[in-house]
Amino acid sequence: MLSYQHAYHAGNPADLHKHAALAALLALLTRKPRPVSYLESHAGRGLYDLDSAEARKTGEAAAGIGRAAPAGPYAAALAAVRAAHGPRAYPGSPAIARALLRPQDRLTLCELHPAEHAALGRALGGAGVAIHRRDGHEGLLALTPPKPRRGLALIDPSYEVKEEYAQAAETFLGVVARWPEGVAALWYPVLPAGRHRAMLARLRAALPGLTVAEMRLLAPPARGMQGAGLALAGTPHGTAAALAEAWAPFAGIFGPA
Repeated sequence: MLSYQHAYHAGNPADLHKHAALAALLALLTRKPRPVSYLESHAGRGLYDLDSAEARKTGEAAAGIGRAAPAGPYAAALAAVRAAHGPRAYPGSPAIARALLRPQDRLTLCELHPAEHAALGRALGGAGVAIHRRDGHEGLLALTPPKPRRGLALIDPSYEVKEEYAQAAETFLGVVARWPEGVAALWYPVLPAGRHRAMLARLRAALPGLTVAEMRLLAPPARGMQGAGLALAGTPHGTAAALAEAWAPFAGIFGPA
C-alpha cells in the first residue's frame, strides 16, 4: 500500500525478530564461497534514522532496539551500518543484507512507493544491487528464479488490507515453485484479528515441511501487534539452532520465540 511508511515502526520488536532471523539465515547461506541472491518484495527505504520525527512520534524504536542489544550476525550488520551512517542509524532488511553479503552476491529489491523507492536508491544503490519500482508481489514472481540460483527471498508486505494475507501466501508459494533452490521467507504480524492463522493453514496444506518461527510479546498491547512470525521454506541445515540463538538476547525482554 502506498500509504504505509515503515519509518514510524523501524526498530520495533517485530522488526528485531525479522532482522535477527534474516541475519542468521544469510550467515548460513554465506558459509560457502558460492555466490547467493537476495530478493525482497517490499524493501522500504532500507535505512532509517532513529532520531527522525517519525521514530520519535511512535516511540516504537525506543521500545524495541532502544531496550536490547543484538548478538551474532545481526550485531555485525548493525555495527557495520552504524559505522557508515552514525550511531542512530537503523538498517532495514535490505541494509542488513547489504552489510552481510559479499562482492560476489546480488541484491534485488522492489519498492513501489515513489519517495521510499528514491530513498532506497540513495541508501543502497550501487554495484551488485538492482532496485525496481514495482509491486513486490508481481516483482518477486517475475524475478525468480534469479542468478545466482542459491539465496533467499523475503516477502514482507504491510498487510494494511486484509486481502494481502491471501496475496502474500500465493506470492510465497509461487516463489517456492519457481525457485526450489532458494529459501523463501514470509513475514507476518500477529494481530488480535488473527488473520495470519488462515494464511498459515494455506501454506501448511501446500507445504507440509513448512517452518514457522513466531514471537509473542510478553506484554502485548490491548490493540495492535501482539507478536510476529516468519514462515520459511527451503531452509538450510542448522536453521532452527541459528534462529534460536539469534533471538536469545531478546527473548527475556520482549517474549519467547
